[in-house]
Amino acid sequence: MSELTVTGLTVRFAGLTALDGVAFTVAPGSVHAVIGPNGAGKSTCFNVLSGVYKATEGSVRFGGTELTSLRPDRIAALGVARTFQNIALSRNLTVEDNLMLGRHRLTRAGFVAAGLRLPHARREDARHRARVRDIARFVGVEEYLAAPVAGLSYGVQKRLELARALALEPRLLLLDEPVAGMNGAERVRMAEVIRRARADLGVSILLVEHDMGMVMRLADEVTVLNFGKRIASGPPDEVQRDPAVIRAYLGGAHTETGPEADSQPGPRAGTEEEKA
Repeated sequence: MSELTVTGLTVRFAGLTALDGVAFTVAPGSVHAVIGPNGAGKSTCFNVLSGVYKATEGSVRFGGTELTSLRPDRIAALGVARTFQNIALSRNLTVEDNLMLGRHRLTRAGFVAAGLRLPHARREDARHRARVRDIARFVGVEEYLAAPVAGLSYGVQKRLELARALALEPRLLLLDEPVAGMNGAERVRMAEVIRRARADLGVSILLVEHDMGMVMRLADEVTVLNFGKRIASGPPDEVQRDPAVIRAYLGGAHTETGPEADSQPGPRAGTEEEKA
């Protein structure tokens, strides 16, 4: 399994520094959360890791390969998949066809062979569709395989986006606010899928999320950003007690009740009050 190592990552836009010397490591098979207030640089970090933005300075290495000079498709080919804060599905396609899009980098039959339905192309298509059904079952969207995405609820679409990322058979999964906009029951269900993806599939996960209850329950390590800089990093129970984190991110509600409030055992769905 491969380690993700981010070192001295700096991104500037026309004089604005969005990330300033950020560093962290995602250990193989772990869940690592990046948190911080709006505008802290979390999405910029994800966009660099997936090749959408180019770093001004610094290094991002995954399994010994430097990512900062690679196109998004080359990064995906290394086994890095991501979801988006705003749902980015093909709404007029069925759930199955959306998941098949996630198998594109694994498809060997060419366009002509697929178009002519040559025997080897049909066999490969059948294998991919069987795997898609397995993934849909794993995420809990199997019953919707034949349904157009446009008619599905928001919560199902969020799980579908995760399923499409898993269809790439990733080694590293970048999840950008996977439970944003979900109700309590949907959040609990999504958290369980993420937990199982790590435990059953062995996928390393880098998570950006405002639901602090979910972060503290799922993450092995947490990195906190504020104004583009890392202000804390470590195990969740240490980070949530860091005075700089409480001031910068967790907010007044947590300083009034004490950071220990999130350390109580048992599952707890995120609330609107937990969002920065």
